Formats: sequence, C-alpha cells, structure tokens
Amino acid sequence: MTTASTKDGAIEAQLAAALARCASGDRSALRVVYDIEAGRMVGVARRMLRRQDLAEEAVQDTFMRVWRAARSFDPQKGAARTWLYAILRNCALSILRDEGRFVSDDDKLEAAAPMTESALSQLPESSALRRCLEQLEGQRRSVVILAYVHGLSHGELAGRLGVPLGTVKSWVRRSLISLQECMG
Repeated sequence: MTTASTKDGAIEAQLAAALARCASGDRSALRVVYDIEAGRMVGVARRMLRRQDLAEEAVQDTFMRVWRAARSFDPQKGAARTWLYAILRNCALSILRDEGRFVSDDDKLEAAAPMTESALSQLPESSALRRCLEQLEGQRRSVVILAYVHGLSHGELAGRLGVPLGTVKSWVRRSLISLQECMG
C-alpha cells in the first residue's frame, strides 16, 4: 500500500468518524469535516458554477445539509468523501437551476451564441462536420458545441440554458445520433 493511499484511508476513516459524531449532535465534528474538505469542495463547486460567490454558497448549503442529514450516512454503502461530494453536487446543480431563472431563454441562447459560432467558424467551410452541425437546430447545435468544444457538463448546460437536465441529455444524445448519421 502506498503512502498516498494510506493517507487517503486515514482521512476517509476520520471523515466517517466525524460524520458519525455529527449524527449524534457533536458540532465540533462538523468542524473536523469542514477543516478536511472545505477547501477542496470550494474548488469543485467553483469549477461547476464558475463563480466564487456561488461556489461558497454551495459549500455552505452542503454543510447545512450534512449537519441535518448526517444520520443518513452509512459507511457500508459508500465512502464518506463520496457522500459529501454527492451532496455538494446536488447543491451546485440546485444553484445552477436557480440562477438560470433570472435570465430569459433568449438571453441564455444569445450568451451561448458567440461561443457556438466561434467554434463553428473555425471549421473549414468544406468540412463535413461543419455541414452536419449547421443542419442541427440552433439550440441542439449549441448544446453539442458547448459540451464537446468548451467542455461544459450536462449539469452546467442545463443551468446555463435553463432547461431540465434530462432535456439536455436527450438533446446531446439525439444530436450525436444525427451527426453520426450525417457523417456516416
């Protein structure tokens, strides 16, 4: 066993023990979890939300949920760190959905349009991929380009475009099938 994996195992055990203490109402245990993971959690949330203030909000919401739901953590079902980051992910996705409510659908598409058009214009005019992308409906083309050129996750796309996550996943899947048929 390597030193890094030994250290990770010790941290995992420390987190699991702290969560068990949180479940019994020990406030100092929440501080232990915070001290171990908060910095990394802010970084993960910032990557998802692309704003420091929203990342900090997501981490705060996560710790509130951890405190209230610590009893539901079961080390037999999964790792403490995995449980924490699942809560963080859900908080960040909720924030993305909420933030999207303040921007109209037209504004969302207009904001994505320059990124989409820029990527499309970089393809040669004789390119089969460009021809196939141009055949896709505008919003579906934007979703594919934002996902595969700019690296946005499905959750980030859903938040940015203000549509349900399942809708984004369907658009991406159907668009890729259309592209495959067009290129094939």
